[in-house]
Amino acid sequence: MPSPSNLLHSIASAPQGLSLAQLLQAHPGMARRSVQRQIAQWIANGQIQARGEGRARRYFGAVGAIYASGAVGAVSPSPIHRVAEPSAGAEPFPPYITTSADSQDILAYIDQPPLARKPVGYQRDFLDAYRPNATSYLSEPLRRQLHKMGATTALDAPAGTYSGAILNRLLIDLSWASSHLEGNSYSRLDTRTLIEQGRAAQGKAVFETQMILNHKTAIELLVANIDSVAYNRYTLLNLHSALTENLLPNPADEGRTRQHAVDISHSVYRPLSTPQQIDDALDLLLAKAGQIADPFEQSFFMLVHLPYLQPFADGNKRTARLAANLPLFRANLCPLTFLDVPAAAYSRATLGVYEMTRVELLRDLYVWAYERSTHEYLAIKQDLAEPDPLRLAWRDFIKHTLRELITQPEREPLAHIQQAVAAQVPAAEQADLQALLIQELRRLHEGVLARYGLRPSEYHAWKAVHGR
Repeated sequence: MPSPSNLLHSIASAPQGLSLAQLLQAHPGMARRSVQRQIAQWIANGQIQARGEGRARRYFGAVGAIYASGAVGAVSPSPIHRVAEPSAGAEPFPPYITTSADSQDILAYIDQPPLARKPVGYQRDFLDAYRPNATSYLSEPLRRQLHKMGATTALDAPAGTYSGAILNRLLIDLSWASSHLEGNSYSRLDTRTLIEQGRAAQGKAVFETQMILNHKTAIELLVANIDSVAYNRYTLLNLHSALTENLLPNPADEGRTRQHAVDISHSVYRPLSTPQQIDDALDLLLAKAGQIADPFEQSFFMLVHLPYLQPFADGNKRTARLAANLPLFRANLCPLTFLDVPAAAYSRATLGVYEMTRVELLRDLYVWAYERSTHEYLAIKQDLAEPDPLRLAWRDFIKHTLRELITQPEREPLAHIQQAVAAQVPAAEQADLQALLIQELRRLHEGVLARYGLRPSEYHAWKAVHGR
């Protein structure tokens, strides 16, 4: 039976470090979660170090540690976790993305070798100086341009109408594009097959499949709860938890603010390391974000400040990309899917914020990326049917009635619908609403159960009685 000491010896004996996949291959008798828990404990104790993020993450024996016969000697305390950021010099910034003169200044600085750039820590003044609805990272003309690009036929509809209508497409596009920026090798077609059919792509790492599915869960969380989600700790922590489930070496870090220092690879930026300082800054960040009136300014503010703070052990940029969509979902604007955004451009724009507290390059990329997203959704905007006024006016009644019906399989469906309609609906609308409820019941399937707050087991129990 493999032992933890054998696992630790493998890590200590590998000068180039070992990935989680390599460790599992070398120790097939150990469960993945057990290995993750053991690694998390060793990292916390300073016995090993973690470097990189996602599939690039590798584990190394701590400098000064002595491993012999499974015994661990002196270790270095308080390890710093390394968060992967692609090297700025790996690929040139794409020339087809229009940049301002200010952005060119940022590129000129970021494209220098790290040794030529000045080490810098978190600048709290950058956040403190922002005054909601007075400070503007996006100028008024630019915001008008974004509103014009992102306008849909559902602007006056209840919050979340548009994102709900395009949810199937949104799940694929945003899950794929955001994961792709993390180095995920799933293709768009692979992602569609996984999300629509539940079939993982062959030859892909398990963590890549998990990352796509986590994005799907997180997007559904936002869309399904659009009336209650907001820029608060509850929403943000649960969004992070959904995005990082089963992906972090220490599962306790899922949905929890960071308890240790992090080091950004290929960057001279050093984020805050004290948990209390991180929590204080996060509270202020969320309070300011919640006060911003314009949805695009609100969206961009989150895309700037959340990764800059690095409040989580990992997954900060993923969380920011989805959080940046929340005000767009609520305002029934086209989403920001990050389709076709080059990783090299995104990395440089982010480094400009990290090392210079400059937003111009990220702003230029945001506008370009949003225009790409709206072009991709143009056909959907044109072809999307106008919301049914009856369905819109009675949406809560429809959801409640169908949920009651499915969770009480002993009741006869048509009689239940007739009684519910007669008790709550004006006579002039009863016939139409009854027909609508019957139609909704007939097309009920597993893909829409969450809309009604139903579990698959409840739906199957109802089907067993009524033969659908």
